Amino acid sequence: MNVTNGRLKDRQLHNEGYLQMVSAEQREYAEVSAYQRITENNGIITEFQTDDLLERILHRDNLNNAYKKVKSNKGAGGIDGMSVDELLAFLKDNQGQLIQQIKDGKYKPNPVRRVEIPKEEKGKVRKLGIPTVVDRVIQQAISQVLTPICEEQFADGSFGFRPA
Repeated sequence: MNVTNGRLKDRQLHNEGYLQMVSAEQREYAEVSAYQRITENNGIITEFQTDDLLERILHRDNLNNAYKKVKSNKGAGGIDGMSVDELLAFLKDNQGQLIQQIKDGKYKPNPVRRVEIPKEEKGKVRKLGIPTVVDRVIQQAISQVLTPICEEQFADGSFGFRPA
């Protein structure tokens, strides 16, 4: 079917009662009439309170749990050379300043250290990014707050990049 010659340009296709894209060549939608069908679990958390997300992320208990998680995962240090074993002393000395930088929107994560991991195929490598241990604590603290909120939105059959 030749759509580009204009014969079918204004035709609207219907699928299950919803208007669909007219053609791939036109790159536009005729109409979008049902946003509810975007997710499988529509009724879950359509609006949630976001006013206190930063406070929840920076709450002492959440930060302590994030530290414990990073400590238990061990792992190599980032470009700053700080190891997981040195992390507690650093956080004790710099906790207030670090939290204030985050609240002020002035915190900047450090560049990631790149390491090449050999693959099973000879001569092939996989690049792995290693953030600093401080950045990992902050990332973990954010994840601990946002994951429960976002998890409820995923369809039961969606498995990629989700906790086990």
